[in-house]
Amino acid sequence: MDALAQFKAAQRQAWACFTPFELTTCATAPRLVAFAGIQADHRVLDVGCGTGVVAITAQRRGAKVTGLDLTPELLKRAQENAAVADADVAWHEGDAESLPFVDGAFDVVLSQFGHMFAPRPEIATREMLRVLKPGGLIAFSTWPPELCIGRIFSLVGRYLPPPPAFVSPPPQWGDPTIVRDRLGVAVTNLAFDRAVMLVPGLSPAHYRVFFEGHAGPVLRLVQMLQGRPAQLAAFRREFEEIATQYFQDNVVRQGYLMTRATKV
Repeated sequence: MDALAQFKAAQRQAWACFTPFELTTCATAPRLVAFAGIQADHRVLDVGCGTGVVAITAQRRGAKVTGLDLTPELLKRAQENAAVADADVAWHEGDAESLPFVDGAFDVVLSQFGHMFAPRPEIATREMLRVLKPGGLIAFSTWPPELCIGRIFSLVGRYLPPPPAFVSPPPQWGDPTIVRDRLGVAVTNLAFDRAVMLVPGLSPAHYRVFFEGHAGPVLRLVQMLQGRPAQLAAFRREFEEIATQYFQDNVVRQGYLMTRATKV
């Protein structure tokens, strides 16, 4: 298995524990769906759909929705969520860098904290725009590097071995200057907005423990540091120092960026 395939296999495995995050991501899904102007009969693709919170939200507006994710455990949960909500969504296991759809198949392409984990942004961008019809809309939510989650990613990156050279840091997708460059002349009407995800927790330490159990990169790091207690303690201290800056009244405020553009 080559380095790229190994990286994606590790991603697929790492995010298998993500399901409990839907308790917070389901609250931000309507904001993205509204930002994208989803209407009845729109053909919508949700890239990196996870447990299906955006896809199901869009379908309940009457859209014809397809959800795609790399991780089968998350797709299983998405199917369960759709069954409970009586939502008719087409689910696909697949890769944001190789979307299994024909050119121009969708009116809207969405991603909520999903496509940003594709290692090669230029390929993911090209694929998402390829399956979008001319005049169609692309919209996504991402984590800015200077805010809570972006800073946590940076912290985790300092402790983990460096990724392969072809991997771009996910929080780069939260920088409007980089997003503008990546979308380039393929789009028009580029717009940004900011919002906040509220994550409940009794303390910064509770917030950290939740991430250690369910956020792929943090879970991997903690497993790696089990034999190095001093480093693990240092990481946990730094994590909580970041979380404390965004914690008040049993809530951590995770600021995020929304991007919207029209394909030329």
